[in-house]
Amino acid sequence: MARARKPVGKPSGACASIEDQAALGYRRPQSYEEFRAVLSSGTVRLPKKLRQVAIYLWQQPTAVALGTITSLARQAGVQPSTLVRFAQTFGYSGFSDLQLAFKAYLANGALASADPARPGHANETDSEPERLVDGFVKSSIASLSRVRERLDLDSFDSMARALADAELIYVIGSKRAFSLASYLCLALSNLGVRNIVLDNVGSAAFEHLRCASVRDVVLAISFTPYNSVTPELAASAAQRGVPIVSITDSAFSPLVPISRAYVEVVEEDFAGFKSLSATLSVAMALVLRVAGIRDASAIRAGSRKTLARPRRSN
Repeated sequence: MARARKPVGKPSGACASIEDQAALGYRRPQSYEEFRAVLSSGTVRLPKKLRQVAIYLWQQPTAVALGTITSLARQAGVQPSTLVRFAQTFGYSGFSDLQLAFKAYLANGALASADPARPGHANETDSEPERLVDGFVKSSIASLSRVRERLDLDSFDSMARALADAELIYVIGSKRAFSLASYLCLALSNLGVRNIVLDNVGSAAFEHLRCASVRDVVLAISFTPYNSVTPELAASAAQRGVPIVSITDSAFSPLVPISRAYVEVVEEDFAGFKSLSATLSVAMALVLRVAGIRDASAIRAGSRKTLARPRRSN
């Protein structure tokens, strides 16, 4: 995939014009895949509102391909003019020009197509309780159905191996991620994997995390809009050389640059809320993979001890 050769945008945080991009040697992404590659390259520097657009486009490619600029702006929480400005930052003539890349990707069958079962397609005869239950169930199904196409299995396994080798795992997650962090702690404990969840009770999480060493691993969990204490805690540990692995929902997460490995799981939205169905599924698979690696290592270690044991002479 193509990579951006220079950062997009001026150092002041203002958006680069198309002429500025040409001067920088920046080339307009020619496809959806190239566009994602540019976004994930780490060279893109965007002001707050454009970054908000980037995260939405990253997480909801099907909606972007099918929606109108007005509906997409509303869902992204910005003005339609911001979508236009975002597209022009990357060399497109306007948002509809950028949207063509998403539509082409959808036409090739790479994205899930529109379906009446998708969140937001309610039956007019449904009662309010039925609409709410069906909405959350369908959003969870949509999230689960897209896990496999978005999950980087190599990164997933790298995370599992790092966690399996750790003397102690520090699990960090607050706000929406707190329930997931708590369940991960319980699941790891049930399988005999030493861990501790940092819940920041009494605002003492930073002090507790100072006990972590390079032989430990921090498992950090944070979701959009990344305004919890988790990224700060993870960064403080990373500065002292403690390995970081993370579960997040886009390449724009502040956890990504400091993580040795991370997995990205996107949850669909319904009525302004997101469940944890897909994220919990990936997290439980991660726990079992960690336990499996540790068990295999224990068996190999036992075999080596048996082979090294001296035989008794008759």
